[in-house]
Amino acid sequence: MQPGFNRLLSKALPALPTLCALGGALLMFVLFLLVQGQPALEACKLIFVGAFGSAFAWENTLQRAAPLMLTALCVALPARAGLIVIGGEGALALGGLAAAVTPLMLPAAMPGMPMLVLMAAAGMLAGGVWIMFAGWLRQTRGINETIGSLLLAYIALAIFRHLVEGPLRDPASLNKPSTPALSDQYLIGTMPGIDVHWGLFWGVLACVAAHVLVRHSVFGFSMSVVGGNVRAARLVGLPVSRIVFVACLLGGAAAGLAGMLEIAAVHGSANTALLAGYGYSGILVAFAARHNPLAIVVCALFIGGIESSGSLLQRRLDLPDATTLVLQGLLFINLLAWEAFSGRLSAWRLRLDTLRTGVAHG
Repeated sequence: MQPGFNRLLSKALPALPTLCALGGALLMFVLFLLVQGQPALEACKLIFVGAFGSAFAWENTLQRAAPLMLTALCVALPARAGLIVIGGEGALALGGLAAAVTPLMLPAAMPGMPMLVLMAAAGMLAGGVWIMFAGWLRQTRGINETIGSLLLAYIALAIFRHLVEGPLRDPASLNKPSTPALSDQYLIGTMPGIDVHWGLFWGVLACVAAHVLVRHSVFGFSMSVVGGNVRAARLVGLPVSRIVFVACLLGGAAAGLAGMLEIAAVHGSANTALLAGYGYSGILVAFAARHNPLAIVVCALFIGGIESSGSLLQRRLDLPDATTLVLQGLLFINLLAWEAFSGRLSAWRLRLDTLRTGVAHG
């Protein structure tokens, strides 16, 4: 009984900082609303109802969670190698754009499934190379990957807007510039029995595959060694730069796939509606999941639910739709605070254990 309880406790402990951060964020959110004279408890209830209170709410939440899983992997996989990459929005945009223009460069008579495979490959390649460039700048030029990936995201968004509103613009798109619309045979439908596109399936599958890679492969172990101690990794002969490049490539490919799925399942063409902030929300999902690929699935559902409830707050309480962004911001601040506190607590424990060992041997 005792060993089983200890194993359960050891598995639950990593989630404790996230749960504490969630509790702190909700408390601060309630205070934020009360200061404005708003019904805080009613707002919290509506957030839950808007996220999970009905079949329609669940479908909306799952729809938003699909790209969040993939953009969160863009943060989580490089983090395993010790990099904090936050440029997933740029990789998603370029991945979606590459997928949208792929049918324009190939014969129109190509069947739907092969074309979708090529679109996915193009999106993953575009997103993967873009994020790998941030890793290359870090390894070869010493540029901080967090700043580098963020600046690259801005550049990617500028390239996206330039091409969509300029050389690749469909002349028929007047008020909303976009690339030519995809043929119906190149669109992704919904899963059986639920009004959610197949991106959810691929998002969950990608998280499971990432878990297997990270936990049960030699490369995953190598990433953990590099992320834990670069000097030790070099001493044992690990190709550090190559591991960093591949981790960034895989993370960017996941975000690029998210862009492709949004194009083929939601928008039907590349336009500014694709830039919905999924890449930035994916950062929050990855940190809430503590870069655990399986936990990303759960955290993406939670963050997706918060985002989908904004319209309900607006209708019922006349609160701005962006109110849910405040809650997400508070959650991110609390996550960073509890992460720092957990690090200090671990250091204090290590010092205490060292002192105890010294006293025992003394």
